[in-house]
Amino acid sequence: MIELIRTNDVVTLSLAESLMKDAGIHCLVADQSMSVLEGSLGLLQRRLLVEESRSQEARTILTDAGLETELRS
Repeated sequence: MIELIRTNDVVTLSLAESLMKDAGIHCLVADQSMSVLEGSLGLLQRRLLVEESRSQEARTILTDAGLETELRS
């Protein structure tokens, strides 16, 4: 799996996850449960991971949705 987004913004993650599901691209939001350990302070960022074989397609979808500034290099 390839990391495409790392952020504390749950709205951005929700949108990105929804876009991936609509496109049939398997994705995973990693580190969601870490907020319990940190006391919900938002210090630890969550990561959107996608299948390596479809990462370019996922990047295109996220860019088209206006999330290009959120993408990791």
